[in-house]
Amino acid sequence: MPLLSVSDLTVHFNIRRGLTRRSIDVVHAADEVSFSLERGGTLALVGESGSGKTTVAHAILGLNKPQAGSIVFRDRDLLCLPKRERRAARRGMQVVFQDPYSSLNPRMTVHDLVAEPLRVGSRMQGDELRERVLELLEMVGLGTQHLWRRPHEFSGGQCQRIAIARALALSPDLVVLDEPTSALDVSVQARILTLLHRLQRELTLSYLFIAHDLAVVESVASQVAVMYLGTIVESGPTEVIFNDARHPYTLALLASVPSPDPEHRSEGAALSGDVPSAIHPPGGCRFHPRCAFRMDVCEREAPPLVDRRGRRLACHLPDSFDLSAEQEVARLARATTTVEEPGRRPSARPRPTTEVPPKTRRRW
Repeated sequence: MPLLSVSDLTVHFNIRRGLTRRSIDVVHAADEVSFSLERGGTLALVGESGSGKTTVAHAILGLNKPQAGSIVFRDRDLLCLPKRERRAARRGMQVVFQDPYSSLNPRMTVHDLVAEPLRVGSRMQGDELRERVLELLEMVGLGTQHLWRRPHEFSGGQCQRIAIARALALSPDLVVLDEPTSALDVSVQARILTLLHRLQRELTLSYLFIAHDLAVVESVASQVAVMYLGTIVESGPTEVIFNDARHPYTLALLASVPSPDPEHRSEGAALSGDVPSAIHPPGGCRFHPRCAFRMDVCEREAPPLVDRRGRRLACHLPDSFDLSAEQEVARLARATTTVEEPGRRPSARPRPTTEVPPKTRRRW
C-alpha cells in the first residue's frame, strides 16, 4: 500500500466580484487530481505558475478544504475522519515552505522555533526538550552556537535548514517541500538537496516535491506528475517522463530547459498564447487552445488519465503518433512563415554566422 494516495481531488474557490459583491465566480484550482506516493519515495508536482501544485499540497495538509475526492494517508481517508482524529493523523506530515524568512517567526529564537512543535505535539519539556532540539539541529548541520539566535542573523540556506529541522521535530513520514530551493543561490541549492537526500535515506522519509525547475526535479524525484490548469496531464517514473514524454505540454516544458551544449536544438515547439483563466477553463482538453496537434475531439471531450506506455497519460493522440517529428515540422513551419509584399517571393531566412560583418567590427 502506498503511504499517500490521492483520488479525484477537487478544490474550487468562490470569489465575489462587482460593486455589490453579489456576483460569484468559481476558480477551478484543481479538478480530479489523482496520484500515489510510495513510502521512501519522492513525487514531484511540476507545471507553470497557477497550475494548482500548491493548492493540491495545501489540501493534503488541511490548509484548503476540497469539494470532492479522497486523501488516504497511512491507510486512512483523512477527509472522512473526525476533526480530532484528522488533526492527530496529520502530525505524520509536515511542510517546508518556499521562503525561509517569511516562514520563520522573526521574534523567536532557533530553540523556540524548533521546540514549538515538540511542546504542542508531544508535550515535551525540560532537558528532554533541549536535547531533542540539539539533536534536530545537528541533523541539519547546525550546532549549539546557533541555539539562541534569531532568523535575521542567518543566511537563506541556514534559515531553510532551521525550517527542515522544525519539520522533522515530530518524526513525520511525509514532508511536503513547496519549492524549498527556489529562493536560494545555486550553490546553496545543491547543499540543501544533498541534505534532503541524506535525511530521506537515514529517516526513510517520503517527499512531495513541488517545483518548476525541471533540472532539480530530475535529480531528486523518483516519480513526476505534470499539472496544467488544475489537472494532471502526464505522470510516471522520472526516467520515462524525461526520456520519453508523450504529452505535448510535457514536451514543451522539457524543451524550455536551457542546454549548455551550443549544438543542441530543441525538438519542442514554443507554446503560443497564454494560460486560460481558471475561472472559465476551456471545454474538452484544457490544453487544446495552445496545442499544435489539437483535433476536433480535443475540443469536445476531456481525455481521461489512463495507463499508456509505462505512464499515466491524458491525451487523445494515439501511441503511434510521432510527437517529436511532427512537433519539429510544426515549429519550422511557424518559424519560416513570414508576411511578404504582393508579387514578391518569400525570402529565405539568413543562417546565423560566427563572423562579424565588416561594418560592425571595432578596433580594440
